[in-house]
Amino acid sequence: MAPIEKSDLLQGTLDMLILKVVALGPIHGYGTSVRIRQISKEVLQVQQGSLYPALHRLEKRGWLESDWGESEKGRQAKFYKLSAEGRRQLESEQLNWNRLAEAVASIMRMEPAR
Repeated sequence: MAPIEKSDLLQGTLDMLILKVVALGPIHGYGTSVRIRQISKEVLQVQQGSLYPALHRLEKRGWLESDWGESEKGRQAKFYKLSAEGRRQLESEQLNWNRLAEAVASIMRMEPAR
């Protein structure tokens, strides 16, 4: 199965995925992309051109906080963590996502008329 590109994701889904990945523990930008790809079993691949603007947007909204640190490869990297407001936003996003997923699943379970 081919990877799903960002343009194929529902609007706002990337932000939710980033918040969820960052909630697992402090992580730098590239690590966020790698973790999304790994957890999704290579189905979701977020390109840098989409990832970094999203990280900056989430930080500007106050949902992420950041500090500079050293990556596994010894390079300076910006590490992100969830703020208290980001945690509340993630909870809200998860509730909305679960409602949407169940609604879509209900429609997809329908049998066509014969």
